[in-house]
Amino acid sequence: MRRRRAAVAAGVCASFLLGSVLNVLFAPGSEPPRPGQPPASSAAPGPGRRGARGELARQIRARYEEVQRYSRGGAGRGAGRPERRRLMDLAPGGPGLQRSRPPPDGAPGWPPAPGAGSPGPGPRLGCAELRNVSGAQYVGSGYTKAVYRVRLPGGAAVALKAVDFGGHDLGSCVREFGARRGCYRLAAHKLLKEMVLLERLRHPNVLQLYGYCYQDSEDIPDTLTTITELGAPVEMIQLLQTSWEDRFRICLSLGRLLHHLAHSPLGSVTLLDFRPRQFVLVDGELKVTDLDDARVEEMPCTSNADCVLEFPARNFTLPCSAQGWCEGMNEKRNLYNAYRFFFTYLLPHSAPPSLRPLLDSIVNASGELTWGVDETLAHLETVLHLYRSGQYLQNSTASNSAEYQRIPDSTIPQEDYRCWPSYHHGSCLLSVFNLAEAMDVCESHAQCSAFVVTNQTTWTGRKLVFFKTGWSHVVPDPNKTTYVRAPG
Repeated sequence: MRRRRAAVAAGVCASFLLGSVLNVLFAPGSEPPRPGQPPASSAAPGPGRRGARGELARQIRARYEEVQRYSRGGAGRGAGRPERRRLMDLAPGGPGLQRSRPPPDGAPGWPPAPGAGSPGPGPRLGCAELRNVSGAQYVGSGYTKAVYRVRLPGGAAVALKAVDFGGHDLGSCVREFGARRGCYRLAAHKLLKEMVLLERLRHPNVLQLYGYCYQDSEDIPDTLTTITELGAPVEMIQLLQTSWEDRFRICLSLGRLLHHLAHSPLGSVTLLDFRPRQFVLVDGELKVTDLDDARVEEMPCTSNADCVLEFPARNFTLPCSAQGWCEGMNEKRNLYNAYRFFFTYLLPHSAPPSLRPLLDSIVNASGELTWGVDETLAHLETVLHLYRSGQYLQNSTASNSAEYQRIPDSTIPQEDYRCWPSYHHGSCLLSVFNLAEAMDVCESHAQCSAFVVTNQTTWTGRKLVFFKTGWSHVVPDPNKTTYVRAPG
């Protein structure tokens, strides 16, 4: 795997030096075959494989119809007149697409025909913007797709997603059907589905779609690359070492996202593959990036026995409605996954003591599915209000017995100590609502004899404060104010 990734990265960098990312980046043959496996392009279809071509065409058509269904469903935020909307720009010389071709194997044509209600009007990035990108880096790959980071000529960094020609999805299909082009189209429809859903589900906690490009790559015409917002991977071990305020922001972002998915223009959307790796962080906000395994339809049923929501640790039985659908299954699946992957680890630990009972209620209710998404988000928003307004301090901040001397326009460059959780690993940097809370924190730390209030604020508007062991060396700084404990 490491050798394959190194080969991919080398091919990518070489392509950019030649000034054309896509001709090499996603070329079918740009990655070495796995040990003991012949190159996919050399696989010759035998009689059995010829008989399976109809099954491949059926699978392609099913995914094609799914994409068309999502592209037409609902008006969507910012939707224009349906007759002026296109699933893809198929005009000659349009952004990225050079030409279309007749559909082989009895499957729908590729690229797909226009559909109403998907990518909206406005400027889009296309192939022209990708011709002179720089700084290509391999980010990672999954079952179907590979992701790369590049920098556009203007300096902006974006993510490129494309079918991974050395990935499991394409490779297993070629081994089964022996049809490389058809298998590419089958896999690419998952990427196309994700592109449509990114557009249809636009929200601050859904990754932004910037554009797309179709370009020929050796033996496969019209390979698809999507251009999206770039985010940082979600690393749970690192998140556990961050401040509670930042961890709460991630949980609040997730709550807002789940509320949006439960009430989206397409209906209630569930994420069948719900793991931290399906999300990224953009400026501290959690955003979902992987939507190719999302599902809109609720589960059909004839009785409650058909509505069992199964998880590794426990199962839930939901009611079967009179209309023959499992009530709230999509919403409840998302919510329990949010509990087991995010809430239980990030919400309660090192939270302000007065907020812990409410946070424990959120964790317990989401773990038992006694609340829906609407109630869960309402309680998360209540926590935000209490924290941002300082109301959580009314019963927790005691009157300070010590007095502090104010030294304006100054700071203490050294005399640091470590505390947890801190915004800075080498010192004690915390956020406070007001001066009284800063004094209270200093009183609660045995090492603290002074603190420095900065002009920096967190996402909730709270001041960042350095807590110090002493004040033997105070220096001028117009952006900070120092408070030292008065003697006596």
